[in-house]
Amino acid sequence: MSFLANLFGYVLNFLYEWLQSYGWAMILFTILLQLVLLPLSIRQQKSLKKSAKIQKEMQKLQVKYRNNPEKLNQEVMGLYKKEKVSPFSGCLSSIIQLVLFLAVFYLVSRPLTYMKKVDPTVIQNYEQEIAQSGESTSYPEMKIIESKASEDENIYINMNFLGLDLSKVPMQNFSDIKVLIIPLLYVITTFVNIKLVSNLNKSKDQREKEKEKKKLMKQKNALTDGDNEETMDEQLESMQQMTNSMNLMMPIMSVAIALIAPLGLSLYWLVKNILQLCERLLLSRFIKDKDEVNE
Repeated sequence: MSFLANLFGYVLNFLYEWLQSYGWAMILFTILLQLVLLPLSIRQQKSLKKSAKIQKEMQKLQVKYRNNPEKLNQEVMGLYKKEKVSPFSGCLSSIIQLVLFLAVFYLVSRPLTYMKKVDPTVIQNYEQEIAQSGESTSYPEMKIIESKASEDENIYINMNFLGLDLSKVPMQNFSDIKVLIIPLLYVITTFVNIKLVSNLNKSKDQREKEKEKKKLMKQKNALTDGDNEETMDEQLESMQQMTNSMNLMMPIMSVAIALIAPLGLSLYWLVKNILQLCERLLLSRFIKDKDEVNE
């Protein structure tokens, strides 16, 4: 992660030297990063379209082979192969997002190391001074910027962004209500994104859910003996609950981290959410499957 954070630091520092604002540099950095990741986003959007399309066939297979897990797995993998959809495409995206999150967290929490490339010995000496003064902080480099920048111009970073100090940590500054503005906006845009993704994943067949469910129930009654079986409603509800739990887990974790991290991280996430919202709306409009084109 240090290597990637160091690489990102060169880009962020270049933008900072140009704009002389850490906040605006972070916004532009986020935009550039999203542009680099755009091909992956397009690929993921296409995969989501295909995945939504084959949900009906998967539900049929789950009913038909519910008592034969081995055969069910074979048929499902065959369906993925036929439709040219990888069941692990979502995992790759999640791994990339996790790596980027850790790299940006390193970058934001230690800007003197990764962005300004300050001599480690200088940083260590300042940290010792702060420790000897009796002050404790989770982010010593932020404290150095705050207390020592007037003595050493090499460590100065303009953290002021629209009246907000991006070096502040919300959990440590609850007396200043302004520190909650960016995290709150981040939370709102996160749930808007979740709702949007949920709506975009509804294919034509899913919108005709009631009609299709009746057909599946008929097939199920013909193929099973009815003993100790869940109804199709219970199966679908269980799957939906699992999906909802996964959708909520990452935002909740992110909010918790946003409260204990410098505001610069929340700003990155907020801009990223807004860009993803626009990106998904545009891609959903231009990426159509064959059935949608023929409608």
